[in-house]
Amino acid sequence: MKIYRFAVVLCLFFLSCDKKSKVEKEVEEIPVDIKVERFDKVFFETKPEDLAKVKKQYPFFFPAGNDDSVWLQKMQEPIWREVYTEVQKKYSNFEPVRQQFNSLFQHVKYYFPKTKTPKVITVIGEMDYNAKAIYADSLVIVALELYLGKEHKFYEFPNYLKRNFEEKQIMPDVVSSFVYRNIPAFQEKNLVSQMIFEGKQLYAKDLLLPEYTDAEKMGYTPEEIKWCEENEAYMWRYFMEKEMLYSVDPKLTTRFIAPAPFSKFYLEIDNDSPGRVGAWIGWQIVRSYMKNNNVTLQELLKVNAKEIFEKSKYKPKK
Repeated sequence: MKIYRFAVVLCLFFLSCDKKSKVEKEVEEIPVDIKVERFDKVFFETKPEDLAKVKKQYPFFFPAGNDDSVWLQKMQEPIWREVYTEVQKKYSNFEPVRQQFNSLFQHVKYYFPKTKTPKVITVIGEMDYNAKAIYADSLVIVALELYLGKEHKFYEFPNYLKRNFEEKQIMPDVVSSFVYRNIPAFQEKNLVSQMIFEGKQLYAKDLLLPEYTDAEKMGYTPEEIKWCEENEAYMWRYFMEKEMLYSVDPKLTTRFIAPAPFSKFYLEIDNDSPGRVGAWIGWQIVRSYMKNNNVTLQELLKVNAKEIFEKSKYKPKK
């Protein structure tokens, strides 16, 4: 009997592997050739007297109302010249990242066949961590000054932010931007709706970035993922007992959804908890929903949070 059970488990394992490899083989057959334009190089290597040519070529980077002196100053400012030098040291060869984009958009086209193949444009922005990578239909804009490595001397940010200023985070950031554009805005402002909204984009990373770990998808350390897994039941019970799931208190967004060094239970566990645990639990709810319902990724993004929650059959692991 034990041998029989082992054989069944082994067969299921190989069937699962075959199914996964079948999808990945189909993904690999999708023709994608991402084009990259290094606007960062064009801008900083252009002579001031030729600024008009750059503005004509890339008008969307030069909004009306800004005097040319703004751009000329950035071109010649010593600190921005130094940033440019550091970016070129790190990304003199962008081909490995371009290959990652190819793989990502092969997956995107598999699950979203009508998606256009975008052009990737690299820039040096204004150190705005809310705009590290932006997907905009036919363009992906990547601010390379925010992917120099968490220990870089330029970064005077809290650790919970700068630890994701790594090359490895470019693709997860692009996926987040892509998915947010494809999820209808949630009508209800309660906590569980926000959790599931975040859970959708994290689940998309499961399919679009299959080689990435949960920690990389979430922007956590492995220890933080482990903390969430070990405390999942406790956190869920806390939300239930405090009747938070359907609360529209805006403070709950800050406490459990928004980027932060830790989540705010107002308990001793705050010292060990990572930020955004509400998003992590929303991810588990969406994973449970997809496990228990025959729904495509495109369909998932359109399903309202109430239906997902009710049909997820979510039960936290003890």
